[in-house]
Amino acid sequence: MSADPNNKLPVFSAAKPLVSVIIPVKNGLPQFKRVIEMVSKQEFEQGFEVIVIDSGSKDGSKQLVPTNDPRFKLIEIEPCSFGHGRTRNLGVREARGEFCAFLTHDACPANSFWLKELVRPLLEDDQVAGVFGRHAAYEDATPFTAWEIDTHFLGLRNWPKVWISDARLYSKTQGVRQVFHFYSDNSSCLRKSVWQDYPYPDVDFAEDQLWAKVVIEAGFRKAFSWDSLVNHSHEYSLWQRVQRSYEEAKAFRELFGYKLCPTVRYLFGQALRTSARDVALAFKNGWVISHPVATFKKPLDNLARQVGYYIGTNSSKFARKYGNALSRDKQLHAR
Repeated sequence: MSADPNNKLPVFSAAKPLVSVIIPVKNGLPQFKRVIEMVSKQEFEQGFEVIVIDSGSKDGSKQLVPTNDPRFKLIEIEPCSFGHGRTRNLGVREARGEFCAFLTHDACPANSFWLKELVRPLLEDDQVAGVFGRHAAYEDATPFTAWEIDTHFLGLRNWPKVWISDARLYSKTQGVRQVFHFYSDNSSCLRKSVWQDYPYPDVDFAEDQLWAKVVIEAGFRKAFSWDSLVNHSHEYSLWQRVQRSYEEAKAFRELFGYKLCPTVRYLFGQALRTSARDVALAFKNGWVISHPVATFKKPLDNLARQVGYYIGTNSSKFARKYGNALSRDKQLHAR
């Protein structure tokens, strides 16, 4: 191993890849085509391989995995065997790299330096167990979606590296705990030696954040790479928004004890507050003229979000009876 004077990162032999990029996919078109193209173009002299795990795609996604590029490997599994944590653990077991990076099939590296910047904190500090990168909305996203994503990650820029230095503050302050365990496998990279002791939990949702919580509480550090950027965003229908919010609230209640929407009063109050904010943004930035449909829909989207949060938070009879229909994730992976 030697030092590169240009970027001050260690240089490894490319005979064995330093990084394994693991991409679970299920019917990932059209975005998956661009993901494969951009991963192929990564400038990373230390060497990387790409492991694509397909769980029953019927849209031609697996045919996009290059057969003439030795860096790529395709693994096929049955749809019923997919699990967010379980499938990623399979990828890490198959990986030859010291570090294992993850992308989802609709998270596209924005440039050729995505991987280099994602790995950088792991090379600079051997106490960092995992790194996650920044997201930006796709070009066709509404300005509301782009604003929400940009605002979220701008706030995280104040926390480039976290570890528990004050156990009392961590245990007493929910906001601190939420920042410390926020982690996104849409674009992330972990240290395989840490994974061997702390593999991904086999849960339905939020496996990435639960893993981050475990390693943070085990004494490791977690990093955020602002310069490692992917495009990733969704424009949900109102029902899809209810589904997505239900899954998030249910997971956060079960795994972390958080109540995202505890009461009906909170539901309507939060929907009104966020809608007032969004309408103000629409007038301030001219979105009410440039994106009138999105502006009209936004209050309904905010209400749908809180309805999903409420059902997931309170584990109602409705949720217990219609849990499969409420879970967008289960429906997608059952196809």
